[in-house]
Amino acid sequence: MIGMKTAEALPAATSKAMLYPELFRQLEAVRWNMDRDIPWDAFDAAQLSEEQAQTIKMNAITEWAALPATEMFLRDNRDDSDFSAFMSVWFFEEQKHSLVLMEYLRRFRPDLVPSEEELHAIRFEFDPAPALETLMMHFCGEIRLNHWYRRAAEWHSEPVIKAIYETLAKDEARHGGAYLRYMKRAMGKFGDEARAAFAKIGVLMASARRTAQALHPTNLHVNAALFPRDTIQSRLPNPEWLEQWLDRQIQFDAVWEGKVVDRILHNLSLLMERSFASVQELNRYRKEVTAALATAAVAPAQPRSV
Repeated sequence: MIGMKTAEALPAATSKAMLYPELFRQLEAVRWNMDRDIPWDAFDAAQLSEEQAQTIKMNAITEWAALPATEMFLRDNRDDSDFSAFMSVWFFEEQKHSLVLMEYLRRFRPDLVPSEEELHAIRFEFDPAPALETLMMHFCGEIRLNHWYRRAAEWHSEPVIKAIYETLAKDEARHGGAYLRYMKRAMGKFGDEARAAFAKIGVLMASARRTAQALHPTNLHVNAALFPRDTIQSRLPNPEWLEQWLDRQIQFDAVWEGKVVDRILHNLSLLMERSFASVQELNRYRKEVTAALATAAVAPAQPRSV
C-alpha cells in the first residue's frame, strides 16, 4: 500500500472539510532536511561511475518538471482552492527532489550540474486536459516513480545517492497517498464521472507492458502544437535516456512492472470498493461505469408515460 492512509481508511470527503490542512500537517511532520538527513559525509567516489553520474543529472532535470506540472494543475483546477493549495506542498517537495540531486552533483560532480538553460527547456505549457483524468494520471505516476527510485537505489553502489533515492521514493509514496485522498473526495462530488475517469486512466497506466515507452507523465505528449518535442523527456539533453535507464541500467523488468500494476489495482480496488485482480477486470468495470453514465445522460430526454 502506498503512503499515508489507504483508500479503505479514508474519511468521506465533504464540502466542509478541506484536505489541505491535514495533508500539510502530515507531510510537514515527516519532511526531511537536506543538510541533516542526507549522509553527505559517507560519499565514496570509487563507487560512483560516469554512467551513474550522468543518470543523476537526467533525473535532476526531469524532477524540475514539477514546475510546468504545477502551472498546469493551478490552471486546470481554478475552481478547486483546496487542491490548488495542496499544490504548494507538492511543488515544494518535488522541486526539492531536483535540488537535492543537483546538490549531490554540485558537491561531487560539479561538471554535471544542470544549467539554467537545461532546466528551463522542460518548462513549457501543457494543453488543457480533464482534471479528473490528470489527477489519476499523476497518482499512477507517483506509484511508478516510487518503484523506479527504489530500483535506482538498488542499482547504485555509492552510499549517498542510494540514500537520496530511498528518501525520494518515500516522498513519492506519500504524494500518491495524498492524491488518493483527493480522488476519494472527487468520487463523493462527481460519482460515476470520477469513477469512469479513474478507471480509464488506470487501464492505460497499468498496461505499460503493452507499450513501447514508459507510461509516466514525463513521457507523455502534452502539447499538440509542439509535437514531437512535447514530452518532458524529449527536451532533456539526452532524450533517449529514460528507456536506457529503465531497461539497461536499473533493469526495471517485468517483475518490477508487475509491482506497479499490483499497486495501481490494489488502491483502485480499495477506492472503488470492488476487487480488481487484473487490468481486464478494471477495464470491464470502466465499461460498466461508462455505460451507466451514458444511460443517465439520455434518461431525462425520454418522454414520460401517461
